[in-house]
This record gives sequence, C-alpha cells and structure tokens, in this order.
Amino acid sequence: MKRAQIVAGNWKMNLSFQEGRDLAKEIINNSSPNEVLMVLCPPFVHLNHLSTLVNGISHLEIGAQNCHHLSNGAYTGEVSAGMIKSVGCSFVIIGHSERREYFAENDELLTKKVDAVLGNGMRPIFCCGEKLETREADNQEALVQSQIENALFHLDSEAFSKIVIAYEPVWAIGTGRTASPEQAQEMHAFIRSLILKKYGHEIADSTPILYGGSCKPDNAAEIFSQPDVDGGLIGGASLKANDFIAIASSFPQH
Repeated sequence: MKRAQIVAGNWKMNLSFQEGRDLAKEIINNSSPNEVLMVLCPPFVHLNHLSTLVNGISHLEIGAQNCHHLSNGAYTGEVSAGMIKSVGCSFVIIGHSERREYFAENDELLTKKVDAVLGNGMRPIFCCGEKLETREADNQEALVQSQIENALFHLDSEAFSKIVIAYEPVWAIGTGRTASPEQAQEMHAFIRSLILKKYGHEIADSTPILYGGSCKPDNAAEIFSQPDVDGGLIGGASLKANDFIAIASSFPQH
C-alpha cells in the first residue's frame, strides 16, 4: 500500500499576520500540485486567513500547533479543537516535545487531546521522541513505545487510521544535530512494528510516520529515501518558502 507523503511546517511562535500571509502566498504561488501533501501549521492568529488562502488547493492543508482537550469553558487563553475545526483546519499537532517540556503535557492529557481532535473530524499529528540522555542510555525504543501506547493505543482501528505520527529525536531539534538516515529509519521501523502488533498489517502499512529532527533541503532526500520515512515535521526550514518547497520536492521519484 502506498502511504501518504506529508511535509508539515511547524511555524512555532513566529511571524506576524502580514509575514505569515506573505509566506503562505509564496508557498502557494511557487509549489506545484503533486502527491506530497503540504500542511502549514502556523500560530492560531493565522489559521482562519490561511485556510481561506489554501481553500480548493489540493496539495495544501492547514493545521494548528495545539488545542485544549475540552470543548469549551472558563479556560482563559485556550483554544478548543472545535474552534480550530470551525476555521477550516484539517490537522492538529499533538504532543510536540516543546509542549511536553515547557507546558508539562503528559500522556494522560495527550490522550484527551487526541480524542478531541478526532472527535472534531481532524487528524492528529502525534509527536513522540527521546532526549539525548535517553538516546545515550539506549532507552529510546522503550520511551517511544510508552508514549505511543499510553496516548494512542486506546483507539480502535478506524480512529487510529486517522493518526499521523511524527518521530522527533529531541536531541536533534534546534541543535544542528541530525539523526542519521539509518537512525531515523531504525526508529520509524520500530514505531511501525508497534502499530503492526496492535492493529495489523493494513493499518501499519498505511500510517504515515514523519521525521521531525532538523530536516533541511540538503538532507531531506536522504532521509525521505528510507522505506519507513513518509515525510517530515519541519521547524525552522518551514519559515522560508524556498526551503519548505525544496524539502517537499525531496521524495524519491518512482
């Protein structure tokens, strides 16, 4: 089964409204429709406008970087999955390492956020991955297994089929270090093996697993050539239209 190829741009806390609009327009005007889905994940203030810009463009979708786990209430400063859905989003990043680190998001909370996203007809991009000390202790597989099992394996097959997983070696984010293509493939294959044991071949073979560790135009092709790497969750390089488009054009041609 041919899996979806996805390149998601996580803008993080960057770009004014005007800057975000200009970047999105540059991506729209210079990218060509193909089999690669490009997902722009800007801060909340951009979501509504960018959704209107990409409306009807087959290779572009909009995603949020986070959501609250409840549908409404007295939670000042928070944004619900339903609100995100109402402005035209298709994806929500859940469990990014920065959310885990700076906002103390744990598996129990992430389970609720995954359910909220799915319940509103959107697809979670679920992040998992290890810090440097875990990698150096050779415990990366055990950690990633616990992250995935605790937050996702309550889902039935139909719900899990909507999941996109992003493996992010935390030690390679913003550090200039990058996991080797072989290290990326090893972890992606391990994640797919977990899905296989839980949900069977059809779900395992169709689940996109993205690489999220300092992916750039000069290393994307080698990383994307690995058999279990289906794209990337791109940070800094997604803030430059040419770089983001170049990364999305880095998949091997069949």
